[in-house]
Amino acid sequence: MLDVKTTRLDLFDNSSYSPGPWVKRFLWHITNIIIFTSGVHISYGVKRSLLRLFGAKIGKGVIIKPRVNIKYPWLLRVGDHSWIGEGAWIDNIGEVNIGPNCCLSQGAMLLCGNHNFTSSSFDLQIDKITLEEGVWIGAKSIVCPGVTCYSHSVLSVSSVTSVDLKEYTIYRGNPAVEVKTRIIT
Repeated sequence: MLDVKTTRLDLFDNSSYSPGPWVKRFLWHITNIIIFTSGVHISYGVKRSLLRLFGAKIGKGVIIKPRVNIKYPWLLRVGDHSWIGEGAWIDNIGEVNIGPNCCLSQGAMLLCGNHNFTSSSFDLQIDKITLEEGVWIGAKSIVCPGVTCYSHSVLSVSSVTSVDLKEYTIYRGNPAVEVKTRIIT
């Protein structure tokens, strides 16, 4: 008989992962619920200031729309004049770097965590995400852990990438494939 291993979620242990002191996480969780994930429009300046207060590096002119969910601001860097669209989810249990003039459209997701499906204990895996200058992540698109979207690349609406995107290139689909060159006039 074949020796078949199974997933044992009762063995899952992420005690080695510590995203920060519990008080800081608790205070951020409350702030995130009241200010960021709310559908009420709050001043962009107030949102930028709160993110900075919690340790994020936020450039000038950053736009953060309503219903944005940010896991841990102290692991977030956003360059000047970038936009974070309504309903975007930055699940940054790892570092997320968003360059200047980037657009993260409505409902887009940046996911820094995954699980090792070959391990019976389903171990947590964390990696950073980098969006270089001028990147556009389309509405309802997903960027997976460890991905770098190079300068001015585009991930089209409802697309998914788990691999790096080349500069000035447009991608579409699940999994995302190269469609054409991005030409800016």
